[in-house]
Parts: sequence; structure tokens; C-alpha cells
Amino acid sequence: MDLNLAGRHALVCGASEGIGRATARELAALGADVSVMARRAEALEAVVADLPRKAGQRHDVLVADVSRLDALRTRVDALVASRPVHILVNNTGGPPGGPVFAATAEAFLDAFGKHLLANQALAQATVPGMRAAGWGRIVNVVSTSVYEPIPGLGVSNTIRGAVAGWAKTLARELGAQGITVIIVLPGYTETSRIEQILHDRAAATGKSREEVVASMLASVPVGRFAQPQEPAGVIAFLCSPSAAYVTGVSLAVDGGRMQSI
Repeated sequence: MDLNLAGRHALVCGASEGIGRATARELAALGADVSVMARRAEALEAVVADLPRKAGQRHDVLVADVSRLDALRTRVDALVASRPVHILVNNTGGPPGGPVFAATAEAFLDAFGKHLLANQALAQATVPGMRAAGWGRIVNVVSTSVYEPIPGLGVSNTIRGAVAGWAKTLARELGAQGITVIIVLPGYTETSRIEQILHDRAAATGKSREEVVASMLASVPVGRFAQPQEPAGVIAFLCSPSAAYVTGVSLAVDGGRMQSI
């Protein structure tokens, strides 16, 4: 199995913590040069300091905010001008929770910008380098709500579906150029996002955190939350040469929680 990413340059978004940070580590372990992107420079420096590094590997920090599209595009354009990006991992924290009926237009627009429009800007900046190389990977970290909406995450459920439709369309447009586009759907994972969900559900139901956890785990056949390195390992494989024939799919990494086929 060919998992070698030596000579490839990956841009990992939302890399200061959670699945993004774990993904940066997995890609670096496979030999890729990794640029980590998020808003907090100090946190990113800590991530880079902890990345595996073989002779010749180069890892960088890119401070950018996905809510500021013009500045985001400018900074990524500068990055690819110095080194083309071959692997793009789109990964952004989810919108605040709440029922969809109560959501404001501003909440939908904010999430649409941070997720779909930011993904589009990042793809437009990085795909030319992939085309030139005849090789590329775009992995979008989304949510199982693409298939099964999650109660209490109305805005997220809506926007995640839009991102999945965008990614599927892009996969068909770029496949002949050696560029794959994949959607990874993490289930309940031990990140700050799950802590937010636990807090919100406890507040909404009056249950304790432990009761909420037990209720959530009852729906997961493997009986536990994922660790960030588990979806990250799947993402790294999908970026490898061995996954070159996998594109346009939405792959759940959820411990069997989804009931749909």
C-alpha cells in the first residue's frame, strides 16, 4: 500500500486543535510538508513544533480567519505562490446550536460564509497548483448531519448539506485532472465541539453532563466517542496515493451511529 506523501504540500485548516491538529500530524507522519491554518498564531506554532519532521520536511504557520474572505484569499495566494498546495483539508468549527426555526438570517449567512464560501475561496486558490502537478486532494471535514440531521443543530444541519452538494459537484469537475474531492463525516469526537454540544444539551434538558453522554453513547454501537486521531487517520489515507480512485464520496467515521445505509 502506497501511503507516501513525501514531496506533497498540505494545507490543513482549523489545525490549532481537534481533528485539524490530528490531521496535520498524520499527514506529516506520511511525509507531507504541512502548513497549518487557524486564527491563533501561538497555538499554531505549538502544533508545528509537535509535528513529525524528517530530513527535508518543511512545516509552516498560516494565520487566517475564514470569516474574512478577501484576507483569506490574499494569504493563501501568497502561500501557493511560494509553494503549490497539493492537499487541501477544509475544516472549520461548526455554527452555534439551536433550533432551525429560531435561527436568524444572519446566522445562516455567517455559517454559509465560513463554510461553503471559504471552502470555495480555498479551492480556487489551491487547485491551479494541483492541476499543474496532475495530482491533488481536497478533503472536506463536515458532519454526519449531511445524512441524518442532528437535533439542536439547525443551522449546521442546513449548511453542511450545502457543503456536501458543493463537494460532490466539484469532484465531478476535477476528477479527470487527477484531483479527488472527498467528504469525511466525523461522528461524536472528543473535541471542543462535542463539549459545546454536551453543554447545550444539558442546559436544554436539565440533565447532567453524564446523563447526556450516556444518552449519546447509547446510539453509538462501538460505545464510545472517537479520538481526534481516528478520523484524522482516515483523512490521511484518503490523501494518499492508494486512495486515488476514491472521490465524490461522503464517508462516515462515526462508530456505526448512523442508521441509514
